Amino acid sequence: MQWESLIARLPYPSPAAQRLIAIAAIITQAGIGVTGSVVRVTGSGLGCSTWPQCHRGTMFPVEHPEYETLNQWIEFGNRMLTGVVVLVAALCLLAALRIKAAHPERGRLVLLAAAMPAGVVAQAAIGGITVLTELLWWTVAVHFLASAVLVWLAVLLLHAFAEGDERPRWLLARPQRRLLALLAATLAALLVAGTLLTGAGPHGGDAETPRLDAPIDVLATLHGILLVVFLGVLGLIGVTLLRGNAPARFVRRYMLVWLVALAQGGLGSLQYVLGVPEPLVSLHVLGSALVVIATAALWCAARQRGTAPARPTMSVPSPAPR
Repeated sequence: MQWESLIARLPYPSPAAQRLIAIAAIITQAGIGVTGSVVRVTGSGLGCSTWPQCHRGTMFPVEHPEYETLNQWIEFGNRMLTGVVVLVAALCLLAALRIKAAHPERGRLVLLAAAMPAGVVAQAAIGGITVLTELLWWTVAVHFLASAVLVWLAVLLLHAFAEGDERPRWLLARPQRRLLALLAATLAALLVAGTLLTGAGPHGGDAETPRLDAPIDVLATLHGILLVVFLGVLGLIGVTLLRGNAPARFVRRYMLVWLVALAQGGLGSLQYVLGVPEPLVSLHVLGSALVVIATAALWCAARQRGTAPARPTMSVPSPAPR
């Protein structure tokens, strides 16, 4: 096919370039969630009143009797960051397709890379629904959870660039694998509970946005219990590591999960005690992204898929006979 021929003409990405592109994907996917929280806590969610335009008839913020200029630019800036996310996602896919052109067996790498632009399209649609429904709490929750999934996939993509496509070989014993799966499931539940708590909280993105009609104390308790469960499962994994049968890389990443999870728990408690101040909300969203990144990295360290194929060598034409 013609597009395959065009892809094959692109420069083959070096390992450093592959790593840089994937790290950029992690940063941008996490960053868009953080900037989205800034939109929410500053009440700028409807700074642009429609989508994809900012206001009817204009793509850019303009002087408007109903919307503060600063709120317009905060919301508009968050939308513009989507352009950076799109660029990085496109680079991920192009790099993966170029690698697959040289190594046709690398289908899993392409699927993970394709999830980045596909996620951008999905997030754009969810964002449009969020604006058109005037920031209904559950649309904001779906927006955040989609970001968390994309951050997880971006971490998997980073590892996929550096590994092969063999059937995954677990480096942990069966009880450890089950605990690791339970840890991931608990993290998912923890994130969902966090969105429910946010949906009932004071920062809806706009002063008139309807909030989730549920007792905040109950939701905060549920969120706290799930954090304790997460840390408890993490502790059980640590007990199994005392046997010394886990790879050193897994142990290092295990300690990193403890670090970010405890910091996130402490930040969440401080946030609740202080009455949910705006700056701590965005820091908490950043913390949640770091927990997702650390846990996804731990998951990847538990398995092995072989060595990534070598970069193809440039063929040197033979000299013409004299």
